[in-house]
Amino acid sequence: MSDAAQPSAAEVRAAAEAVKAALDRHLDAVERRSGQDDPAVYAAFDELAAAAEVYDELLYDTYDEVTPFEIPGNDALPAYAGPEEPSALSVLIRRDYTVAEPQRLLHQAQRIADLDPDAADEAAGSVADAAAVVGTSVHAALGVLFGEFEPDEIASRHKEFGLEEGDSTLWVAAADDPAEPGEWLSAPFDQADPQRVVCRFDVSAVFDEELGDDDMLEPLDHER
Repeated sequence: MSDAAQPSAAEVRAAAEAVKAALDRHLDAVERRSGQDDPAVYAAFDELAAAAEVYDELLYDTYDEVTPFEIPGNDALPAYAGPEEPSALSVLIRRDYTVAEPQRLLHQAQRIADLDPDAADEAAGSVADAAAVVGTSVHAALGVLFGEFEPDEIASRHKEFGLEEGDSTLWVAAADDPAEPGEWLSAPFDQADPQRVVCRFDVSAVFDEELGDDDMLEPLDHER
């Protein structure tokens, strides 16, 4: 940044005051919240995050110093542009996993295949002795696992199946009319419109990271 564009000490001080005011508004919204998903709390959170980001940037530009706050990335959804009273919804879910214990996964899939040979046939295709293949192929084992259990049950029992959770997100999007049967099966996610998302819920390890014991302040919590 050039000297001509260098922010003044007064601008930094004003940004700090804005953070203090945003903190007060956020606390007030939390104390008055009407439920777990109170929009007033979300709005106050966004205002606090924006004020903290401005202060952090001005502080660095002026004094070459940083704050201990972790500012959320600029990945917010655009303004909602769907119907005020949605009559139909689409729920879009993504959950990432790592195959942390392949042998556990293979063992569980083999157990399922032994009890239900048809599940192995569907997962391994027309391979001879499909039940045996399931116990040696991670690809086939995953087919058996996700064919046998609902996604929510896998999420709650992932360690039992040798999986480790990664990031996940759930979008609730408004639709004008219910989709016709089979209408979107060939491309289920192509019609996802961020401007029609009523609410979203994200889970990520980045939200759980904490500062070290030597740090005096906690970062802003932006898990929602």
